[in-house]
Amino acid sequence: MSHQYVIGFVVLMSLLLCASGIDIYYERAMHVLNTVPLIDGHNDLPWQLQKQVNNTLSKVDLRSDLRGVWNITHTDIPRLKQGKVGGQFWAAYVPCSGQYKDALRKTLEQIDIIRRFSDEYSDVFEFVTTARGIREAFKQGKIASMIGVEGGHSIDSSLAVLRTMYDLGVRYMTVTHSCATPWADSWIEERDGSHIYNGLTDFGKKIILEMNRLGMLVDLSHVAYPTMKDALSVTKAPVIYSHSSAYALCDSRRNVPDDILELVKMNDGIVMVNFYNDYINCSETADLSQVADHIEHIRRVAGVDHVGIGADYDGVTRVPTGLEDVSKYPDLFTELAKRRWSDADLMRLAGNNLLRVLEAAEKVAARLQANKVKPYEDQRPEGADPDTCMAAAAIPLTTTNVLVAVFSLIAMLMTNAK
Repeated sequence: MSHQYVIGFVVLMSLLLCASGIDIYYERAMHVLNTVPLIDGHNDLPWQLQKQVNNTLSKVDLRSDLRGVWNITHTDIPRLKQGKVGGQFWAAYVPCSGQYKDALRKTLEQIDIIRRFSDEYSDVFEFVTTARGIREAFKQGKIASMIGVEGGHSIDSSLAVLRTMYDLGVRYMTVTHSCATPWADSWIEERDGSHIYNGLTDFGKKIILEMNRLGMLVDLSHVAYPTMKDALSVTKAPVIYSHSSAYALCDSRRNVPDDILELVKMNDGIVMVNFYNDYINCSETADLSQVADHIEHIRRVAGVDHVGIGADYDGVTRVPTGLEDVSKYPDLFTELAKRRWSDADLMRLAGNNLLRVLEAAEKVAARLQANKVKPYEDQRPEGADPDTCMAAAAIPLTTTNVLVAVFSLIAMLMTNAK
């Protein structure tokens, strides 16, 4: 068959498909999402459960459409299935206001709720901790559930706590949230020009190395530019940005500059694109095509092997038109298919890139442990505990608390007197 006949045949088939009403790009997108797990790097449903029902699972039915229950929500089981989600990193997030106070306890509560709803809906979710587990869950038709701790303030500057969280199933930690820790600067210090450490302290670098030893992914979303560079220079394993977009298209400090994208390529890591309007279009409005633009920019600079999806659903208040909730992922893949993305590249974006990165981190951990690299035992850094005034300021000044303090002081004085 001549070249001209082949072209004519392809054109004819395309016309016939169009005439039949079949969207070939949508069909390709669905084929991709039926073939490999769509793994989203960041979803804040656990935070919504904490805010809406105080983590009381009996007060909510995730099988129902929560749009009719909670005012603003992006996630429930029907929409996850419609969106062809195959794997989800659920964020164990607590606000920076809890740093030096109750962040550790509240983080454990968020880890607990993720594990509990995964068990409660075990026909839908499979709690996993490895790349192999993700693949097995997908084969079973389940959504692989993973935990990411969103913010280094959650470990209270303790390597022991970091190790314990790994044992509880945490497989990534965002080095900072929107506040500096006693060992790392966040994007807020970058934005305000108020760097404290100009990146990572020596203790912060030990945190990165211990994460490598454990096999916990280093997440650089939310950190300052110098922290990004320090972490990328120290880490022995690929890093992730679980929910960040391209700085070149929207100059928020929450996004990733091109020179860092090039370092991520050298590191063999991944940037998972955030859908928040303010990080996509630097305004309160955005649309699906602009999210696709960010994905394509990262592909151009870092390469197709280093881009993924980290929408940040239920953690943001404004999402693009066309990507209103977790049911809309197929529409994004349809748009990219129209932009001549191959099925193989769409599969990389969907989940294969993240699986490669997670497997690489697992191999680094296995090698380090085989080489008898021991757990790091550095003491908590200076500034990891608040002074007396800060501790007192964290306690509500109520009559009960005042009386408790007075009686405690009297008891202490009586004990000393004896």
